[in-house]
Amino acid sequence: MHSFIPPQRFFPYLSWTDIDSMEDKENMVIVQPIGAIEQHGPHLPIAVDAAISLGVLGKALEKLPPEIPCYALPCLYYGKSNEHWGFPGTITLSANTLISVISEVAQSIYRSGFRKLILMNSHGGQPQIMDIVARDIHQKYQDFSLFPFFTWRVPNIAKELLTPQELEYGIHAGDAETSIILALLPDQVKMSQAVKEYPQGLPEDSLVSMEGKLPFAWLTKELSKSGVMGDATVASKEKGDRLLASVSDGWVQVIKDVYSFRQPYL
Repeated sequence: MHSFIPPQRFFPYLSWTDIDSMEDKENMVIVQPIGAIEQHGPHLPIAVDAAISLGVLGKALEKLPPEIPCYALPCLYYGKSNEHWGFPGTITLSANTLISVISEVAQSIYRSGFRKLILMNSHGGQPQIMDIVARDIHQKYQDFSLFPFFTWRVPNIAKELLTPQELEYGIHAGDAETSIILALLPDQVKMSQAVKEYPQGLPEDSLVSMEGKLPFAWLTKELSKSGVMGDATVASKEKGDRLLASVSDGWVQVIKDVYSFRQPYL
């Protein structure tokens, strides 16, 4: 059941008496990995986002010093993926359903005595959901610290490995995601079917953009025939290994910082 997560850090392997007798639960870090089941082009499995959450977190927990208390919850595999609606295999929850699921998980963690919860989201279509849940739950339980984090936003070496075009437009099933899945699940990648396709039809010479400060709403099928937005053809396991090591190092520091974090109060 634990997948990439070290078994001694996997929350469901604990008994209720283990949890009941824990000391300093207020500072123990609980991580909820969150992914999606959605198309990632013809060459990648639909489990990419969930695999990245579990793979990065598992590697980080292997490196985390044993004196830092941290447990991983089971991954939430389904997410809000309706931007990929036009591609078979995509399974999506509504925003309201996902908000309800994460909120109820968070409240269950709170009732068990824990006061620090990281929402580790690897799907680019739902950071806003994490923000909403974190703010609303913290407003309800002001001694509960929640952290709506996106997996890739920790310090990492992506800028050293990806082209400027890929950094800006390679947002889905491109070089970075393909490389890291080659490191995590190499048998599930069909590199013979990898394609290079960047978003098409974007506004030119406009303040309005796909992912910038002034974005427009879009569906993947409007921008990409293959479902890919990026260059998957240049991906490699070597790059994936380096990305995995770098991003997981960033997560080690994040978990340490959350463990040390104290909610500000005036």
